[in-house]
Amino acid sequence: MSTTGPSGFYSSSNKPHAYDPVTNPELFEGVLARRVIAFFIDMIIIAIPVMLAGAFIWILGLITFGFGWFLFWLWWPAAVIWTLIYHGVTLGSPASATIGMRVMDLQMRSWHGAPAYFLLGVAHTAVFYLFWVGLPLLAPFILLAGFFNERRRLPHDYLLGIVIINRPAGAQLAAGNQSTS
Repeated sequence: MSTTGPSGFYSSSNKPHAYDPVTNPELFEGVLARRVIAFFIDMIIIAIPVMLAGAFIWILGLITFGFGWFLFWLWWPAAVIWTLIYHGVTLGSPASATIGMRVMDLQMRSWHGAPAYFLLGVAHTAVFYLFWVGLPLLAPFILLAGFFNERRRLPHDYLLGIVIINRPAGAQLAAGNQSTS
């Protein structure tokens, strides 16, 4: 059976999902709640340098009689860039998890089991914040989507083809698969 579709392009419809919630329910147990906690941990980690930069600009403005405050127009774009870099670097690391996800024993994987990479981490963060900023009235309902599917995936996970799993269970599963092959 070929895994390519028309014109030789890859087709994911022929490739099985790497993480089956029926055969491996331990991969998805408690993921949604711990994912929310991991989000808040990451927000604290992201906010600390942003607040320090804001304080620095404020103090610089006092020292320079207001001229330093012109740097505030760079503050918001710098915060966005810092957020994207933080998520890209941490999700693109060998752990495939942000610091908050590591604390909560979670990791991001592609639909077919590949680890996350920098661009996927950046895209995941950008799409997540576009959902929250673009649909502010519907934003709380985004979390509800996780209750209605077996893999506890959220809308932005579907768009990017990723799944968040428990890290220890995933490691045990991989070790079990290596011993049987």
